[in-house]
Amino acid sequence: MRLLFISSRYDDGIGGHAAMLASQLQKRGHSVDLLRVPHIPVKNLKNPSFAVLASLRALVTRWQRYDIVHAFNVPSALPMRCTRATKRVLSVHGVYWEQIGMIHSRAAARFATVAESTAFGWSDTLTTDSKKTASAYRELGYDLVHLPSAIDPTMFDGIVRAGEQTGKIVAYVGRDSYEKGTDILRGIEPDIHGAVRYCTHMKWRDAMSVLAGASVMVLPSRAESLPTAVKEAFYLRVPVVAMSVGGVPELIEDGKTGFLIEPGNARRMTEVVNGILDGSIPTQEVVEAAHSYVMQHMTWDAVMPRYEVTYKELLTGGRGTNQPN
Repeated sequence: MRLLFISSRYDDGIGGHAAMLASQLQKRGHSVDLLRVPHIPVKNLKNPSFAVLASLRALVTRWQRYDIVHAFNVPSALPMRCTRATKRVLSVHGVYWEQIGMIHSRAAARFATVAESTAFGWSDTLTTDSKKTASAYRELGYDLVHLPSAIDPTMFDGIVRAGEQTGKIVAYVGRDSYEKGTDILRGIEPDIHGAVRYCTHMKWRDAMSVLAGASVMVLPSRAESLPTAVKEAFYLRVPVVAMSVGGVPELIEDGKTGFLIEPGNARRMTEVVNGILDGSIPTQEVVEAAHSYVMQHMTWDAVMPRYEVTYKELLTGGRGTNQPN
């Protein structure tokens, strides 16, 4: 197959789903191009500038034809529409209009709802990495294919604990933004019995080096899809304490593969993190169960056949459209 991927970022300094998926498809003999364009590095202009510039790039290169163009998240939908492709796939990570409303305003959320509906109409199939997200859209009449993101264990070869770390480290891995709850973590930081390291603007290997040496990883998010950072912590056998939002409970079984906290309950998160740090909450069985889970279910070897089947079925007419019922 010949595919074109469109994403506003392929590597955010910690890891990029589109880039990882493209790499895995290329290893399996498929041709995958990445549409790359710059965008204005201003908060409210990043997505609009990306959509416009990527659409112009797609129009300029329209002489190229692809079997499938796969766009990641709603801002990539317009350039997706501008490409020449037999079929179009749009992936969403979380409920788009809910995320926009959380970060911006109700007015922005209403606009996002319209944009989302339009974008969905341009696609031949919709996918998401979270069962929770698929269920939310199903209630709105959309049929989303569940295709979880994954990790590549070989990427961790040579990852070692960051040399400068001393004492007990609490790691946060992700964007520094409201929906990720970094303000919640900063609010409880003075009460945590360890040093918090924020892996927000790091190269992926540097972030994994910090995570590998951490006593616990904290995910204080207000919204999530199926966070890759949790899978990375599972692989590295680092216990995870996370707010029970979005697709997080699809990965973490409370007390079995990690520790779930009621959304917004910062005091309980502090208690559990400190319990892990002082040893009153045992974690050995938890991290081993988590490692086993990610190796069995969340590696690219495990999930890639589902992507290939979805693409092939789409090209042979096996998938329907995604218009609301």
